[in-house]
Amino acid sequence: MFGVSLLLAITAAYIMNYQFIKTDNYYFSFGLYGTILAVHLIIQSLFAFLEHKNMKRSLETPIKLNKTLALCIAAFQEDPNYLRKCLLSVKRLTYPGIKVIMVIDGNNEDDIYMMDIFGEIMGRDKAATYIWKSNFHHKGLEETDESYLESMQHVTRMVLSNKCVCIMQKWGGKREVMYTAFKALGRSVDYVQVCDSDTVLDPASSVEMVKVLEQDPMVGGVGGDVQILNKYESWISFLSSVRYWMAFNIERACQSYFGCVQCISGPLGMYRNSLLHDFIEDWYNQEFMGSQCSFGDDRHLTNRVLSLGYATKYTARSKCLTETPIRYLRWLNQQTRWSKSYFREWLYNAMWFHKHHLWMTYEAVITGFFPFFLIATVIQLFYRGRIWNILLFLLTVQLVGLIKSSFASCLRGNIVMVFMSFYSVLYMSSLLPAKMFAIATINKAGWGTSGRKTIVVNFIGLIPISVWVSILFGGVLYTIYQETKKPFSESEQTILIIGAILYACYWVMLLTLYVVLITKCGRRKKEQQYDMVLDV
Repeated sequence: MFGVSLLLAITAAYIMNYQFIKTDNYYFSFGLYGTILAVHLIIQSLFAFLEHKNMKRSLETPIKLNKTLALCIAAFQEDPNYLRKCLLSVKRLTYPGIKVIMVIDGNNEDDIYMMDIFGEIMGRDKAATYIWKSNFHHKGLEETDESYLESMQHVTRMVLSNKCVCIMQKWGGKREVMYTAFKALGRSVDYVQVCDSDTVLDPASSVEMVKVLEQDPMVGGVGGDVQILNKYESWISFLSSVRYWMAFNIERACQSYFGCVQCISGPLGMYRNSLLHDFIEDWYNQEFMGSQCSFGDDRHLTNRVLSLGYATKYTARSKCLTETPIRYLRWLNQQTRWSKSYFREWLYNAMWFHKHHLWMTYEAVITGFFPFFLIATVIQLFYRGRIWNILLFLLTVQLVGLIKSSFASCLRGNIVMVFMSFYSVLYMSSLLPAKMFAIATINKAGWGTSGRKTIVVNFIGLIPISVWVSILFGGVLYTIYQETKKPFSESEQTILIIGAILYACYWVMLLTLYVVLITKCGRRKKEQQYDMVLDV
């Protein structure tokens, strides 16, 4: 009821369009709906700040590292350089006695290089390897029922009796890969850590997540701070890096304060193994609209923990670096896939609102419906027939971005976060229509992005962008047509000139800062070949 009431209240505030402050001719106004969003950002930032203070206090809590832990690495057509970095970082982990299991999604000759790298890095005399014709749900070609059963038992025995294991199996998607590791481990360990094959782990990452699970038995899962490994390779990867920091250190830190982190990311997460085996079959066999789900594996894993009434947490003290797309189209496909899983899991998550703090319901409503309100606002402003409305919208987007990024710069202690305001343009132009496209194609399966060894270009993601640009361009043409019917008043001319100058100054200043700081910094760090998590 709280969620429904909140949604109705926000909708009413939007429709009423009540204005607290307004000027003549509505050059500037600030209403009830804007107030709700502003208060939300302030409250979110406050609780994120408090959670970071809690993380610092946790340093004083000593724990015994006597629980058993297994690290499960999911690999699919990985870039050899990234895989080497990942495995080298695994060798540097400081948690004692950690078991390492890498499962490769694919058993063709083209996939063997990943197993060879595993043996090379982890030590061929220490690593147990197995090329499996099948997986736990599908028999391979020429496999009999008897040999299939025997191969499953062999995989389980090998995982239980060795510290370092690499398995190549029949292709089935990331969820199949994760299932293999979870199933073979059984209940033999206390905690299970997940990791992707393009991830560089901080040596203390496992220890810090174990600390969180040890401090409270009602915490079922915990995620760490995921940063970008290749952030200086392109503008898209750099903007992703500042967005990641905001997503983890403000949004998820706030969720963590209330014990309801809604997605423990695949590159760096840890779960109580006893809980995993309470829902592993339901997690694997998840269906949506009559089809088995093949994406959103980590988000659904988190939701399953929440469904049992356990809390999920975030700790910035556990860190990693991971690869992100450097090309626009691959980034767009990735974001579309993530948006699909977000909206699908939103519906599942809603069934467990009553088991957790009201913040979980509140934030789900705010973030879930915000894109729809935003689209309605943009279309409304672009089709009112006033150039000032369009310019005011552009100025407001950058102003809100600057306010959020300024707070993030203070919290992080790094001016680089000011570039988060750039991301707002990417959100408005690309991510917003991608979210709508994700809803329209929510039942389409697939990994969404290709492996990193061979990048496959997919142009389908450009469809919603083209539609969105056409809608906005139509609004601009309509506005120009309406404005030509009457001359601008003197006051309107003044406002337009000032607004245009401010907008131009913003871009000149930020782009200059980007060229000076980021290009120089990126060149220096490429030369030094930094690959450690502390490279921020």
